[in-house]
Amino acid sequence: MKTIQGVLWDNDGVLVNTEQLFYESNRDLLLPYGIDLTPKQFFDWFLDNNYGAWHVLLGQGHEIELVERLRAERTALFAQRLRQARQLAMPGIGQVLAALRPHVAMGVVTSAYEQHFRISHAATGLLRHFDFVLTREMYGESKPAPDGYQLGLQRLGLAAADCVAVEDSPRGLRAANAAGLECIVVRNPMNRHHAFDDAFCVVDSNAELGEVLAAFVPGMAHAPRQLESFL
Repeated sequence: MKTIQGVLWDNDGVLVNTEQLFYESNRDLLLPYGIDLTPKQFFDWFLDNNYGAWHVLLGQGHEIELVERLRAERTALFAQRLRQARQLAMPGIGQVLAALRPHVAMGVVTSAYEQHFRISHAATGLLRHFDFVLTREMYGESKPAPDGYQLGLQRLGLAAADCVAVEDSPRGLRAANAAGLECIVVRNPMNRHHAFDDAFCVVDSNAELGEVLAAFVPGMAHAPRQLESFL
């Protein structure tokens, strides 16, 4: 049976419930230009292909200067909405992390920029469980490139075969796999329709995630029962 010594975590949609806010920030800025961004388009363009919706504006004949201005406005609007949100931690994720922490090394590999990451975790209390955090400024190419996960493995000092990644997006899954990591995908409202055929497994809740991880962590034979009592 596979055993693991390290876990690398995505952030948005896995640790914190921020993807809906990011979707709404993009949708609201694009609507005055006749682009009614749907959840499916957001998933396909942002979470799968990693090119945003700016190509639509450029296709309408708008200048790149408008795109750059809207990017800056989106960054500020998203930060504002993160600050206004009351509870961003995913339900049950704190208990999963606490149960794992004594047994494995853990880090965060996120495509979020540090500004947004720090705001989203201002009140979660989750960061104490991690050995390090890698935000977008700290590595080369963004997901689906493997750069972030490769650096994460270096920080852990572990081989990919001894670790797993936890993700919620197709581009995150591809990034983890490209770094040699098996990847567990957590379902959420944004990704319900996607198959994730290349995932190690797909789980429907953090209770299930905790059980899967505990099965591969030495010394946590009773963890599933403990996690069930938390969740």
